[in-house]
Amino acid sequence: MSRLQVVSGKGGTGKTTVAAALALALATEGRRTLLVEVEGRQGIAQVFGTEALPYEERKIAVAPGGGEVFALAIDAERALLDYLQMFYKLGSAGRALKKLGAIDFATTIAPGLRDVLLTGKACEAVKRKDKKGSFVYDHVVMDAPPTGRVTRFLNVNDEVAGLARFGPIHNQAQSVMKVLKSPDTAVHLVTLLEEMPVQETADGIEELRAAGLPVGRVIVNMVRPHHLDEAALRAASGELRTGVAQALSRAGLGGARRGGPAERLVGPLLEQAAEHAERVELEREQRSVLRGLDLPSYELPLLGGGMDLAGLYDLAAELRKQVEAE
Repeated sequence: MSRLQVVSGKGGTGKTTVAAALALALATEGRRTLLVEVEGRQGIAQVFGTEALPYEERKIAVAPGGGEVFALAIDAERALLDYLQMFYKLGSAGRALKKLGAIDFATTIAPGLRDVLLTGKACEAVKRKDKKGSFVYDHVVMDAPPTGRVTRFLNVNDEVAGLARFGPIHNQAQSVMKVLKSPDTAVHLVTLLEEMPVQETADGIEELRAAGLPVGRVIVNMVRPHHLDEAALRAASGELRTGVAQALSRAGLGGARRGGPAERLVGPLLEQAAEHAERVELEREQRSVLRGLDLPSYELPLLGGGMDLAGLYDLAAELRKQVEAE
């Protein structure tokens, strides 16, 4: 798999959880991954149930087989200070600029610069090597902005074109885009089997492709189990009241007479069955739309007990299984 895994998705689809599970899945069998957050929400810390992440790479989890997951919450101001030190050797002068509010001013009036700093930090981690010449991280997973903003966020070359056509900023943007548009990168979109998230996923894929950014996979999250077989699903939309009432009566839940205990249970049971059948049909329609996008996909189940650390490891195991099956 590509070394930089970018995860985006419509709000509410669970993209941060999926990014965390993917980082765990890729870290199995002794590998090291870096999970990067760029939106300042501390979502990664919440998923792993740990304290807020500082602007430094910190180990937050151990994967099966002894692998390690590190995490980093990238702060645009701190990244700009690093940038000023790297290219201009400002040192204490850069810190003075921060105190004067110049750093915040610069990233506010030039949001393209902010995106260069955030993506640049992640790309630096992708390329970083140790003294032996080996990559420090086998994979870097970025919890990116939502689908509606991810193309503009990643396409930093266009954003910076109006700021600098040459010099260090321009060169930094070129270096970032060299990574982002290479086979080293894959942009995955997380969706649910619902109309709005699927449509936004389709629109996002079109925008990414138009920008020349490498689209990876569609990750369908929170997939619900199907409780009825095909015959039962077809029947759920029909008139089953008499048959269900008789079945309940045979089960000892009272006579099938009108108004009896069995009769009073029929309505709610049929209503639930009809709702389930309707949901299954909706999911089939959305799966058909996703197949039309001509992209491979992964599916992650809806966890009935809610999301906790154990559930995160379960999702990671499921992802790993699907990755290895390719």
